[in-house]
Amino acid sequence: MRRSITLAAAVGMTMALAACGGETPEADTTAEPAAGATSAPAGDGGTLTIWTDETRQEAVEAAATAFEEETGATVATVLKNFEDIRADFLAQVPTGEGPDITVGAHDWLGEMTANGVVAPIELGDKASEFETVAIEAFTQDGQVYGLPYAVENIGLIRNTALAAEAPATWDDAVAAGQAAGTKYPLLIQVSEEGDPYTMYPLQTSFGAPVFVQNEDGSYSPELALGGEPGNAFAQWLAEQGQAGTLDTAITYDIAVEAFANGESPFIIGGPWMIASFEGLDLAVDPIPSAGGEPAQPFAGVQGFYVNAKSENALLANDFLVNFMSTEEAQLALYEAGDRPPALVAAADTASSDPVTAGFREVGTDAVPMPSIPEMGAVWNFWGVTEAAIVSGSQEPVAAWEKMVSDIQGALDAA
Repeated sequence: MRRSITLAAAVGMTMALAACGGETPEADTTAEPAAGATSAPAGDGGTLTIWTDETRQEAVEAAATAFEEETGATVATVLKNFEDIRADFLAQVPTGEGPDITVGAHDWLGEMTANGVVAPIELGDKASEFETVAIEAFTQDGQVYGLPYAVENIGLIRNTALAAEAPATWDDAVAAGQAAGTKYPLLIQVSEEGDPYTMYPLQTSFGAPVFVQNEDGSYSPELALGGEPGNAFAQWLAEQGQAGTLDTAITYDIAVEAFANGESPFIIGGPWMIASFEGLDLAVDPIPSAGGEPAQPFAGVQGFYVNAKSENALLANDFLVNFMSTEEAQLALYEAGDRPPALVAAADTASSDPVTAGFREVGTDAVPMPSIPEMGAVWNFWGVTEAAIVSGSQEPVAAWEKMVSDIQGALDAA
């Protein structure tokens, strides 16, 4: 196969990774393979250890086999619970342990870089072959820190038997739902804790993004969800709560079950819901604007990180850029996880499925979920404030302005 890293670039990459990772610990040549690890017989091309979860294990091992055959390297895959990977990686890398590569989510990036546990990767010309939002999501300070393989975002899932056309605006959707005569004109989970992730495209339609976004797609820690746009969104939340189109009694499970039972023509949600809607004729449309501006959902991007202290950083970069970024590998990951691939060629192929194509089309207007550490302060106040406004327990503008003030106070105190 054609390898995309030239020798000169490889040398530069090695030096850059060494600088980023700091002093590299001595290799432990006596260590036993990690529990759950599988590997091919040792070759003469070096060794890699990769953490993966069960969903992605088969696809990663297929690419690893091709890598071993071409390079003579040995690859060990260690099966981990996805929920444990982030904490274990953060704990082990500073001690000189952990894998050379781990699967992970882009919104881990801020914590990972703050702790110095991940190294940038060198994509070179390959970067242009990925969806723009996928590269933006793994970019910080002008450097790319992950090899993306999947992009996920929410959209408006429509039961075409109950609504023949996509609504252009939120009011159009509500009207179409009422005309369908179903129990709910439109379903969106709110719950008593709120769900700002699902509500975010409606918030952005009022021109109130959570943080200021930089030209490269990354975020500054400057809040942008306040002021008149944020207050207008808060007032809209209150109006929808009074009208009953938003309801804190609607949890995720209630919304999914109601839509599956034909109780609404529309539900706002992601590809993870689709398996629950077997037998329905579905379309995925852009989320209708409530505030007049484009409704931009968050994009979540899955990918692979390189250990900043890995002694095999160049080999890890080679594996990711030349073997995990092939159309075959990215489609294998798509088939395992049902998320549109990050590689454009693979996404084009996967888009033969109209539901996948729909989510991908909505994703063209999506923005990366902020991965900066400051995002942690936002979640603590955001959802509960939205829920309180929807339920009518708090006055909308006062509650929203207090939320913004509380978030800023938490950021200032950090």
